[in-house]
Amino acid sequence: MEFSIFDFHHQVTAGVVAARFRTPTPIQAKAIPLIMQGHDVVGLAHTGTGKTAAFVLPILHRLMQGERRQVRALVIAPTRELAQQIHEAIGTLGSRTGLRSVTIYGGVGFNPQVDKLKRGAEIVVACPGRLLDHMNQGTIDLSNLEVLVLDESDRMFDMGFLPDIRKIIKHVPTERQTLLFSATMPDDILHLAHEVLKAPVTVQVNNIGPAINVSHRLYPIKQHLKTALLLELLRHTNTESVLIFTRTKHRAKRLGEQLGKAGYRATSLQGNLSQGRRQAVMNGFRNGTFQILVATDIAARGIDVTQISHVINYDMPDTIDAYTHRIGRTGRNTKTGDAFTFITSEDEDMVRRIENVLRTRVRHCILDGFDYKKADALPDCKLARPLSQAQRRRERKKTEPSKGRGKDSQFFGHR
Repeated sequence: MEFSIFDFHHQVTAGVVAARFRTPTPIQAKAIPLIMQGHDVVGLAHTGTGKTAAFVLPILHRLMQGERRQVRALVIAPTRELAQQIHEAIGTLGSRTGLRSVTIYGGVGFNPQVDKLKRGAEIVVACPGRLLDHMNQGTIDLSNLEVLVLDESDRMFDMGFLPDIRKIIKHVPTERQTLLFSATMPDDILHLAHEVLKAPVTVQVNNIGPAINVSHRLYPIKQHLKTALLLELLRHTNTESVLIFTRTKHRAKRLGEQLGKAGYRATSLQGNLSQGRRQAVMNGFRNGTFQILVATDIAARGIDVTQISHVINYDMPDTIDAYTHRIGRTGRNTKTGDAFTFITSEDEDMVRRIENVLRTRVRHCILDGFDYKKADALPDCKLARPLSQAQRRRERKKTEPSKGRGKDSQFFGHR
């Protein structure tokens, strides 16, 4: 199947060709015809499956007919990063259409957004809080809205945005097409779908759980030895881009600094950064300036980097949904990925829940040569330097778990 099968407006097709899109992904192949037919759609798909183009392309096709320079499509996203990525996708795929997109989110000036809205745009990509500010001040007109998209709805629920979403929906036309995309379907999102969609068609391209093309490993470790184990794993593992998750923004910042002092091209993404700095960090991670990004769950939402080879859970997430979203950052676009999770004796319940979702026992691994009993947290000045490529290839053969179940480690007497 090729994109020509969808019979887009010729100027939309020109943008698709210019972007070198050839074969639709499964979510695109299933969702695009339904959206073009005017159905409300619930799309269940992980990050990295091509869902953005699945709703952007039919919206562009629709907007080629009708009035210009008035807001006819609204995309609501949970984070600034995701909003910006959707805006860029619209710019790329709609490069031959003359349609305009405007982003609305906090952390940047309000008045420049007002100026862009005054100049006219057909598509607005917004985060809920700043969008409500514009609505309350009368600086945005949504009376001509035709299409509403709620992207990463489960993340918006996690971040407490559902009340804002409901307020927004009360002030948009009832006669509209509504599209809801989510990686998981918790009860609150299911209820929201029943509230705001009319006779929706559900499109699901994978199981609502961790991606199946990701290899999962658990590393039992005491809390104070996590950084030392992380450094040894990085030294002995062939990686491309690595995304490391921590529970707190302070720990993310500190760990990023420690990895930098150890000789890695590392940085951190956490809530204290300005929008300009956050964008610089993301650009650096995408273009390879930084090989390792340390982030919290909230800071990492919206990250869209296709070449992430490893996700490392330095701290165990609190929920299965959070684990799903973390792991969904690797193993994308049919590529394989690795997910390493450090576990302490306090994480036993979460481990069982993950294994229930995966329907298999996850390998418990130990790292040869690492002193689990005597090692202590390493001071910054003694952090091990990364191995050379030749050393890494030699060490990997000795230290990686063998095929199959690998080396099992008892869960500190609890397993």
